Amino acid sequence: MDTPQRGNRRRALAVAAVALLALGPAAVTPATRAPAAVTPGARAPAPTAAPAPDGADLYLRTCASCHGDQGRGTQRGPSLVGVGPASVDFQLGTGRMPLTHEERQPVRREPVFSAAEIAALVDHVATFGGGGPPIPDPAPGDVAAGRQIFAANCAPCHSATGSGTDLTNGLVAPPLYEATAVQIAEAVRVGPGTMPAFPGEVLTDRQVDDLTSYVRLLQSERLDAGGNPLGRLGPSTEGLVAWLFGLSLLVLAARWLGTRADR
Repeated sequence: MDTPQRGNRRRALAVAAVALLALGPAAVTPATRAPAAVTPGARAPAPTAAPAPDGADLYLRTCASCHGDQGRGTQRGPSLVGVGPASVDFQLGTGRMPLTHEERQPVRREPVFSAAEIAALVDHVATFGGGGPPIPDPAPGDVAAGRQIFAANCAPCHSATGSGTDLTNGLVAPPLYEATAVQIAEAVRVGPGTMPAFPGEVLTDRQVDDLTSYVRLLQSERLDAGGNPLGRLGPSTEGLVAWLFGLSLLVLAARWLGTRADR
């Protein structure tokens, strides 16, 4: 026999069961946090900036084994004390450094470091001692004046077209087609490898601007409008090929005429 308390308990359980069935999954699913309201016109949080490269750490990991911890040089590499920002930026920006193996003359490659890492290394090497040319900032110059400067100072080694030539002792003057304006001006000021340096007493900043503009013009004219460039060795080579081709046609024509006469 049910007591009044037991009956009340059963009625309460029944009411609770009906309520659960009515609410469905919402009654048993944990509550989720409503998305935060977005204020119209509000800006999204700015992404966290990447940390600046550590030039000292990069130097110790990639340069110190050849140039020494303090840049004073070793048997494997020269001193970097006083070389200046332009020299470091040129060597790293053209991929000539760091070397993967010993080379008599480092050649241009894809840079190993990013622009930010190169800037960090340039700043760190500067702590070894001041001096040396700064990184130039070339401006548009006079192409006609640059042509004269190039012919007098650069063409004997890099050729009149900037395609480079072989030098003595197995060395080469590299082509200039891939150099940026800054790298051209840097090379003029620091004289990498066997190239002589041209300080401000020899070529003014304005003359370097003229020279850089002319070399950039040579780069833009590198593509040939048509035909075979024949190594871009100039009109003498083109004339010789034309004579040989013409003489060959004349010989073939004479033989053909002679064969017809015999018949």
